[in-house]
Amino acid sequence: MIRQFIYTISHDCAGQTISRFLRSIGYSAHILTQLKKIPSNIQINSICAYSNYMLHIDDILTVILKEDGNSNIVSSSIPLNILYEDEDILVINKSSHIPVHPSQGHFDDTLANAVAFYLRNKHQDCPFRCINRLDRDTSGVILIAKNSLSAAILSQQMINRTIHRTYLALAYGHTLDSGTINAPIGRVKGCTIERCIDYLQGESAITHYSKIRQYDSFSLICLRLETGRTHQIRVHMKHIGHPLLGDYIYNPNFDIIKRQALHSYSLEFVHPITKKSMLFTAPVPIDFSNAYICKF
Repeated sequence: MIRQFIYTISHDCAGQTISRFLRSIGYSAHILTQLKKIPSNIQINSICAYSNYMLHIDDILTVILKEDGNSNIVSSSIPLNILYEDEDILVINKSSHIPVHPSQGHFDDTLANAVAFYLRNKHQDCPFRCINRLDRDTSGVILIAKNSLSAAILSQQMINRTIHRTYLALAYGHTLDSGTINAPIGRVKGCTIERCIDYLQGESAITHYSKIRQYDSFSLICLRLETGRTHQIRVHMKHIGHPLLGDYIYNPNFDIIKRQALHSYSLEFVHPITKKSMLFTAPVPIDFSNAYICKF
């Protein structure tokens, strides 16, 4: 896949090297290293240039990103529910019961396999770069970067906590009207999957929640994440005594719903290239809505 970017150098950007300018707008050190391997990847006024070239007002800087797909990911014809797509990003409404990345036992039935198939058929093959990873049984909005620059900028937004993620969940019991859970999360000793609250060695994790509606035995809640730890919502809700319905690890009770009742409802971020504000929402899936609609 090839993506070309063209920049007209303004007065404010003149007087600095190409390398410094590109770093200032989000190019990572790794991307710059890859660009330098092929002289034609960086051009000034249609002439190949070195990254230490000093920019002048009205220079036309052209950057060409060339990359191949991940040959380790098998293409699989799995339907995708695409919410939005352009040259730089792909926003998908992920179904539950589909893993995001291939792993042991899931070699060709993941979202990565489906995206590989979709993009290869469009001759846009590229590595699979998932920005907000979701657990296998969590449904909803997920963001994919289609080139290395978009991935670098969006990853930095994640670090800066400027990508806002809103989830819906069904939690056992009656939660408070609202609250913030600030408890570090780490691995359960001797286990590669399960997580727990670990005040000694865990990583910082902060979850905000508010109750939308209360039912006899559970609550419909809305959650916003400040951090993105593995199983964060699931571990935090269990920690305060309100585990998610249908959570096969932290609350394996499937009387109301057959999978963890967690849905990535919305994702808000700044487009990595156009800098426009973007907001996407994913409709609540039927199995999730049936769990509480029937309680009215």
